[in-house]
Order: sequence, then C-alpha cells, then structure tokens
Amino acid sequence: MNQKRYVVGLGEVLWDMLPEGKKLGGAPANFAYHAGQFLGMDNTIAVSALGQDELAEETLLALRQHNLNDLLPRVPYPTGTVQVQLDEEGVPSYDIKENVAWDNIPFDQDIAEIARNCRAVCFGSLAQRHEVSRRTIQQFLDATPADCLKIFDINLRQQFYTKEIIKESLQRCNILKINDEELVLIGRMFGYPGLDMENKCWLILGKYNLDMLVLTCGTNGSYVFTPGQMSFQETPKVQVADTVGAGDSFTGSFVGSILNGKCVPEAHRTAVQVSAYVCTQNGAMPEIPSEFVK
Repeated sequence: MNQKRYVVGLGEVLWDMLPEGKKLGGAPANFAYHAGQFLGMDNTIAVSALGQDELAEETLLALRQHNLNDLLPRVPYPTGTVQVQLDEEGVPSYDIKENVAWDNIPFDQDIAEIARNCRAVCFGSLAQRHEVSRRTIQQFLDATPADCLKIFDINLRQQFYTKEIIKESLQRCNILKINDEELVLIGRMFGYPGLDMENKCWLILGKYNLDMLVLTCGTNGSYVFTPGQMSFQETPKVQVADTVGAGDSFTGSFVGSILNGKCVPEAHRTAVQVSAYVCTQNGAMPEIPSEFVK
C-alpha cells in the first residue's frame, strides 16, 4: 500500500486575538488550509503542538470546521495566542506570547512518519525561536524525501530570529518566500545592503542553490525568481478588510498550483489573485472562490 504524501504546514498554530474577537491563525495552518483548496483538504496537514487547555479544544474544533487535518501532540504549555492590533489601513501588529505549546513541538514517531512521506513542507523562522521546536523542524526537514519541496517562508516577527536560524533554514530549503521589508533586513544582516532588490534576490538564489525565490512587495507587486528567469505580477487594487494571512494564502496557493503542474508564471498569477481576495475578507482562512482554484 502506498503511504499518503502530505503537504505540511509546520510550526506555530495559535489564536489571533483580533479587535472583533479571536480567530485561528499561525502561518503553517494558514498555508496548509490554502494549499488544500488546490490539492484537496485530505492531502494537507498542519503540524504543531497544543496545550492541555480549553483553547486547545477550540483549536481542534476550528480546524475541523475548516476541514484541515492536523497532527498536534499535547504538551504541558499553554496553547499559543497573539494579540493583534490593526491600524487604520487594516495592517496588523503582533504581540506573540512566549513559552507556549508550539515552542515545544516534539519530534515524535507520528511527526517523523509524516516527514518521511512529505510532498511539500512550509516552515518559518518564528517557530524556531525556541530550541525544542527548532530541533524538531530541522529533524523534520532532514527526514523528508529528496523530491520534497521545502518552502522557507521567512516571516520575521518582533525579535524572534537570529542570523544563525535564517542561515540554517536557507541551507535546508529549496524555495524562499520573503517580503521587501524582510529582504532589506536580510541584506543588512548578511552584509550586502548596497545591492538593489533584484540583485539581492539573484544573489540569494545562487548562493543557497534555491529552485525559486518568491518576493512580495505589498501594493508594489511580486516577483518569482528561478535560475535564469523572473516572473512579475502587479498587485490588484482591492478594498482591504485586513491583511492577516494574505501572505500565507499567496504561498499556499502558489505551492498548490505548482504541485498541480502549473508553470511558474501561471502559479504566480493565481497566488496574486488569491491573496488579493483574502485581503477583502476578515481573517486568514476564508473559502476561496472556485474560479481561482481551477
């Protein structure tokens, strides 16, 4: 019998405490949900950890409501929360609580089994802020098959990253997803602040032998760099409700489209349309209209 190959969102699963109430969030769960809209929800899974509290039960319920598979071992720490404040334009700022369940994801047999049969995995820097989850993420990536897509969605938050974590992640991934602000920070951190945006991207692509580098620049469009080729898409103008999860929806729909056999420019166009739509909705996991998923 063939073992099922999952597309995995690996890292933080948490609750965004928004002004209008709490919503399930965390980049990996958002990624898995949006990839699932392209690949079938039974083919994607969120891997993280939960506490032994009421919020953990609410997490499981919310994931079921989104038809999202999960592998969420229970650990003796509180389930993760983030206080989210929105400015007048709907742009969020975050206060991410520390020493919570997703900081302590164990690399157990079930997670190891998912790693060995992984088709694609998306991970970030935030869930590597604590040694336990960092080690689990690294072991997971090292256990994946040779043809696995390993997407490092860098996702720099507050002070929760180091040069070492970023460098090790770049060495383990084959696709980097980064935004323009993060690119400036990385340029400074790695000692090439003088290069323009495109040259920084070409340099990182070559230096880390990446298959793709995805650069999003908010309203100024987005780029996908592959060896010898660049795709650019303008950002559609939409009425923004909030931008929570927009980047994750871009990554999930891009990876889902690539795995469905679309070429890079086509997958890129789809990702742009989906993330623009998500900006018009409240929260990170709206259902995507069928015309985007074709």
